[in-house]
Amino acid sequence: MMRTVIVTIAVILLYLTTGPFAHSAQGSNSFNLSQYKLGAGDIIQIKVFGQADLLLKTRLSNDGMINYPLLGEISVVGMTANELEILIYTGLLGDYLVNPSVAVSIEEYRPFFIDGEVNRPGGYPYQPGLTIDKAAALAGGYTQRAAKTEVEVIREIGGSAQIIEVNATQFIYPGDSIKVKKTFF
Repeated sequence: MMRTVIVTIAVILLYLTTGPFAHSAQGSNSFNLSQYKLGAGDIIQIKVFGQADLLLKTRLSNDGMINYPLLGEISVVGMTANELEILIYTGLLGDYLVNPSVAVSIEEYRPFFIDGEVNRPGGYPYQPGLTIDKAAALAGGYTQRAAKTEVEVIREIGGSAQIIEVNATQFIYPGDSIKVKKTFF
């Protein structure tokens, strides 16, 4: 009975964080960690308080699967850290632990990519608070022909890549691909 109540609560929490009540970060100029969806390249750490054998630190591969002790293969790409905590909590509850205290943290975000009119195009480690201008600075700065007002960002939203027109002070997200266009004058 208690397990059914907890599973029901977990499902409701998942619905509230991913359903129609969840906030979209598409038009936002800030990075919302609570809504951040895990993706290939992220390094995550999973801890269960008092259970050293359930500690897992791993880089997410392209298939998005992790092999978690006692629970086996879990697909985590597209989930938030909170959703993964709930999933592991409900999986461990009852059969393995009485009241597991699960914590999922993102140790390192997947890189962002920048190309076009920057001095050193390529992939760079993501840092929270990163704007287009700061990303260009990491890539050696803009070239003389850079059109700083004509920047595109390709971002995965809802499972599909979308092109977003941005300005130089807009925040970027992990996994974004930035294209700085060339000016003709």
